[in-house]
Order: sequence, then structure tokens, then C-alpha cells
Amino acid sequence: MPLRIVQSKQNARLKQLRKALANPARDLRSGAPHLAGIEGPNLLQEALRAGLVVDCVFVAQGAERLLDSFKLPPQAEIVLLPSELLDSALTTESPQPIAALVEPPEWTWDNLLGDPQNSAPLVLVLAGIQDPGNLGTILRSAEAFGAAGILTLPGTVSAWNPKAVRASAGSVFRLPLIAASAIDSIARLREARLRIFATTVGAAEPADHIDLTGPVALLIGNEGNGVPKPISAMADGTITIPCPGPVESLNAAIAASILLYEASRQRGHR
Repeated sequence: MPLRIVQSKQNARLKQLRKALANPARDLRSGAPHLAGIEGPNLLQEALRAGLVVDCVFVAQGAERLLDSFKLPPQAEIVLLPSELLDSALTTESPQPIAALVEPPEWTWDNLLGDPQNSAPLVLVLAGIQDPGNLGTILRSAEAFGAAGILTLPGTVSAWNPKAVRASAGSVFRLPLIAASAIDSIARLREARLRIFATTVGAAEPADHIDLTGPVALLIGNEGNGVPKPISAMADGTITIPCPGPVESLNAAIAASILLYEASRQRGHR
């Protein structure tokens, strides 16, 4: 594996890592593969297990022993640099001594909706989720409860935001995820014969009164404003989580997780 020793903040590879972590949603038009930044040994291990292409690994001097824990591909470049240089590129308050640039998986609609072994896909559609921690938690819950994948509509934070990646605990590497417009997403879901339910805190059918065992898509809205009305109007119905306590609404990630659990519970009893 090629190994380079870096001593400058102006190193091109270090700049690449810094930009990938700071602006994960940027549009690369140069023809080069899109690379995402990940931080810490646990996420690097999860990326390798998921089969992601690891382009470059950054390790702080004195922590070289961490490399022995990974089966890195021979083409992966290794950059060895002082810890203060690596820390300057990372986003966490307590930076870890290893990070990497990886190629995100390229998911297709067939990955999301075309699995012949899954005749009743469960899909989450995220309309304007802005908190990366919420998005990461939703990804983790979606994988845990057997969702086929996730659609993100415009206004939703990038799933490769460092905080979202950490909150997903590696689910972002494995769970099919597609970013698309609302019109395209609804059309694709209807073509695949999914029933679409928009979440709401108002008058709607309780989740446990709706049959979620068939092909279903659940629309989860923005943390503050919920599902936008024009998008909600395209749904087949609305769904709510009854809350006996005196709260106005649930956190978006909590609400999504409860609905995923309810769908999983129903499907387990089918």
C-alpha cells in the first residue's frame, strides 16, 4: 500500500478530506469519483465490511498500529501526518487518529424497489429533514426494522454529512438511498404500487389501525413544519402516532423509528 508522509496543511489529499467533510453535498463536475469523508476506526471498519472503495486513509503519527486492524485494499493510499494536522481537518470535538476518503455506493431505483424477493417494500420518504443527527438515526432505524431504503427530497441534509454518518453507525453504507424530486419520487412509488402515507400530528388514522404489511411508503416531514402540504396532498392518506402526553409533536427521528417498528411488528405477525 502506498504510504506518504505529510507535514503541510496545504497537502492536496488533506484539502480533499477537509472539503469532503465540510461540504458533503457538493456537486463534483470534474469527472472524478465523488468521495465522502469518514472519521474513526469503527466507521472505517464498517465501510470495509460494506464493500465500499477506500480511496485514502489518514492516520496520525503514533497511531500507525491502528492500521493492523484493517484489511485495506492494496490500492488504498495511506497518509501519515501529525495529529494536529489531521485534527484540523476533522469535524468532531474529540477527533480520532484515523479518517478516510471512501466512494459512496451508487444506488438505483432497482436497488430500492426492484428486489424480486421483497414483494412488499417499506420505504421512507424524507421531506426536508435538516438535522443530520436525525437523518443518521432514521437511517439506522430503517435498516434495523427492515426498510427497503430511503428517498430524500430536496431540502433534506446530505446523508454523508459527518454527523449523519456517525449517527447512522454504518447504515448509510448499506441501506439503499436515493435523492430525487417529490414528483419523480411519488411517480416511482406509484409505479411500484406502494401506498403512500404522510405523517401528521393532526386528525389522521393511528399507525396501529393502518395495514402496513403491504408495499408502503411513509412520508416524514421537516422537524419544525412537518410534511409540506403540496407533498402531503400527493399521498394516499395520513398516519399519526397517538400521544397521550401533553406534547405537540415528536422528534422526526423518534416518529420515524416508531412507525418503522410498527410496520416491522405487523409484518412479523403477518
